[in-house]
Amino acid sequence: MPRILRIANRFNLGGPTFNVAYLTKYLPSDYETLLIGGDKEENEASSSHILQDLGIEPIIIPEMKRELSPGLDWNAYRKVKRIIRDFKPDIVHTHAAKAGAIGRQAAYDLKVPAIVHTFHGHVFHSYFGNLKTEFYKSVERYMAKKSSAIVAISEIQKQELSEIHRICESSKLHVIPLGFDLSRFDTDMNQKRSEFRTEFNIADDELAIGIIGRLVPIKNHHLFIRVAKQVLAEFDGKVRFFIVGGGEMQEELEQFCLEIGLDFNTTATVHEIKAPITFCSWRTDIDRVNAGLDIIALTSKNEGTPVSLIEAQASGKPVVATDVGGTRNVVDDSVSGYVVAPDSEDEMTQKTLSLLRSDSMRKTFGDSGRELVRSKYHYERLIKDMTQLYETLLGR
Repeated sequence: MPRILRIANRFNLGGPTFNVAYLTKYLPSDYETLLIGGDKEENEASSSHILQDLGIEPIIIPEMKRELSPGLDWNAYRKVKRIIRDFKPDIVHTHAAKAGAIGRQAAYDLKVPAIVHTFHGHVFHSYFGNLKTEFYKSVERYMAKKSSAIVAISEIQKQELSEIHRICESSKLHVIPLGFDLSRFDTDMNQKRSEFRTEFNIADDELAIGIIGRLVPIKNHHLFIRVAKQVLAEFDGKVRFFIVGGGEMQEELEQFCLEIGLDFNTTATVHEIKAPITFCSWRTDIDRVNAGLDIIALTSKNEGTPVSLIEAQASGKPVVATDVGGTRNVVDDSVSGYVVAPDSEDEMTQKTLSLLRSDSMRKTFGDSGRELVRSKYHYERLIKDMTQLYETLLGR
């Protein structure tokens, strides 16, 4: 029975956790999988409920943190080596940057037969300055040489890794999109919509636009807020905006709302103060959130595969998103939503207004998006593709 040691960066809420969870749970029964990884950071939401719901108990390595830390990274490396010696995997498969560096080096040092790494995104633009970015590129090029195969989660990402950032040759890259259980995003939608809109005091004649993700610089929530101000000035009907997620920038974003003259409320005050923008904090019931919204936005400066857009379309909602990373692999432009230039306030505003002004367009786009993601991003397709890669590496 082949053994797979799967190493995750950290178990925070997001697409990578779903990916490693489904791969751990649903690989064919002739594989044995052990999942290990770092814990969530202090200002992140935990994804432990995702693993618990699937009956998965990972090994947590507390020293595996997001930021570089020579002491902690060395201790994490030693722990990973100890686990490799005990588990004796045939394949070590790492997910995201920190796990990729520590896990691949440990696997290489212990001569594991096959080493696989998945890029869930990359930090090669919009995260750091030039010097730090070049350092990370050099690390990834070095680690790529120690890898048997590298997984890109979109064709666009594969092109970026091979042609733009030159991390490795194209022949080593395998495109395997993410996979999810999307069934909950298309069941009991009327009930979920009613529950969310009652919770957030949304009237029947109000349209709701939301953005879902961590409140961190790369997600560019300032653009969402600027667009909200423009839309409120130009739209004749009633519309409200919802920022779903938490993180290090919440206070800064709240202050920005005040600076540009937009009132806001929070989950705690939404029934006392009816404001244009609501900060909803972390939510685990994204299916209920999506059901209650009418349009879902993404304003990021960089993305891998934007999970919030997959879930939005699975919920039958039109999207407006910046043209970064794998967005065009997820959204069929002008069919299931609109893809706009990064940081283009005017373009995003006008596309949002187009959707607000047309009930029929929102429905048509929503129906198209549902069909698109249903066939492309189900976890059964993920399992099939990854198993095929593993079988090839194992020579079976």
